[in-house]
Amino acid sequence: MVKLNKIYTRTGDDGTTGLGTGERRLKSDLRVDAYGTVDEANACIGMARVHTAGTHPAIDAMLSRIQNDFFDLGADLAVPDDGKPLGYEPLRITAAQTDRVEKDIDLLNKDLQPLKSFVLNGGTPAAAALHLARTVARRAERLMVALAQDPAEHVNGDGLKYINRVSDFLFVAARAVNDNGNADVLWVPGKNR
Repeated sequence: MVKLNKIYTRTGDDGTTGLGTGERRLKSDLRVDAYGTVDEANACIGMARVHTAGTHPAIDAMLSRIQNDFFDLGADLAVPDDGKPLGYEPLRITAAQTDRVEKDIDLLNKDLQPLKSFVLNGGTPAAAALHLARTVARRAERLMVALAQDPAEHVNGDGLKYINRVSDFLFVAARAVNDNGNADVLWVPGKNR
């Protein structure tokens, strides 16, 4: 269980932070960057929820679950699996979490018209905020993929699938809050030549 009595500890004043294993890493370390970007995406979802809370309660509930899962994902990334016993069961993203997001995507997508062009980030305030969250989640995914390429590091494959699916969800949710796509702003190639 997490217990935070004191917010500042001064242990990070040297530019390092502690992983869940107790290991110290530079704050610029790729693993720290990955879970920090997951946290950033979570904050973007929180901003999107300011716009969905009263107008789209079903989508807001889906976003609430994702926010909680993003803390799970951060915990997963903060406790790398190096094969050594930890004395406790670390929190890991599971396939069931990705399955739930896929069901939410399917539920929202069934009412959307097929796209005939790429969607520009915008429309309603809720959609714009969801598109921003999507782009930050994609950056987190790229960082996780880069981390997974390092033979000395381990990234949970279910975590990679989860972040990929959440990005898809955020795109579909943005279209759903844009009047099921009717308020989408579509890209017109070469429009301003």
